[in-house]
Amino acid sequence: MHIHNGGAGYEVEFMTLTGETVAIVTLLAGQVRPFSRRDLAHTRELQTA
Repeated sequence: MHIHNGGAGYEVEFMTLTGETVAIVTLLAGQVRPFSRRDLAHTRELQTA
């Protein structure tokens, strides 16, 4: 993840469990949150368009 403009935005990479990049998206600070110890990982099969 890259931090832009002192935390105003973030570049986030989404990847499969095997490390294949699916998307790289720039998001505003209000669109992301840090994960917590109580979060659960969720997986699903990637659907192609």
